[in-house]
Amino acid sequence: MSFPIRSPRHQVHGIDIFARVVDKIRLHAANELPEGYHLGSIPGSHTFDERLCRFLGISFDALYARVQLGGTDTELLEWCFEHGRKPDEEQIEVWNGFMSKRGWRDSASENLHHQKIAAGLSAWPEIMTFFDLIDVEEGRA
Repeated sequence: MSFPIRSPRHQVHGIDIFARVVDKIRLHAANELPEGYHLGSIPGSHTFDERLCRFLGISFDALYARVQLGGTDTELLEWCFEHGRKPDEEQIEVWNGFMSKRGWRDSASENLHHQKIAAGLSAWPEIMTFFDLIDVEEGRA
């Protein structure tokens, strides 16, 4: 069986993270979100969920409510475009570039280092980003 939450690299219409956030919302609503996974925002932090919603110009609560109504990933993303904003190709490229490299030589590097230690993965030099860490922890890499 595959992990119930898709990789942050899984794209919906070229956008990283969207499918993962939708998976977490669906699992949370079914009371099946694995222990240790957060949803939405965390005070004093900038979560991927929160950043995605800002990028799309919608609130997390609105996205959560819309996911509960059902629909495919494409339908949900189209709803976001209609009720928030639809980024153009270049904005999506910048978004994906920023998010896919988060933790590599940036302000989140120290946090990534601490999370690698906590996960017992400090000896893995190939884990250079949060996407890398997530995929290793979830058995995809």
